[in-house]
Amino acid sequence: MLSPHEFATLMLVKAAPEQIDLNCEELDMLLERQLVALEQLASGAQRPRLTRDGDSVLRAVTRMH
Repeated sequence: MLSPHEFATLMLVKAAPEQIDLNCEELDMLLERQLVALEQLASGAQRPRLTRDGDSVLRAVTRMH
């Protein structure tokens, strides 16, 4: 089960991935659980993006509310 902070980070990855601190603990947990992946940009920078599983988790949570 994800913590409230991990859910919030997952939602932020979907809505505004450029605002994510790549060094945050919640992002590490989401990467470990393969809910988020790091995308390599042409500039050489990395940006988080939802994986298929991460998107499924968010869709399941929004259906519950």
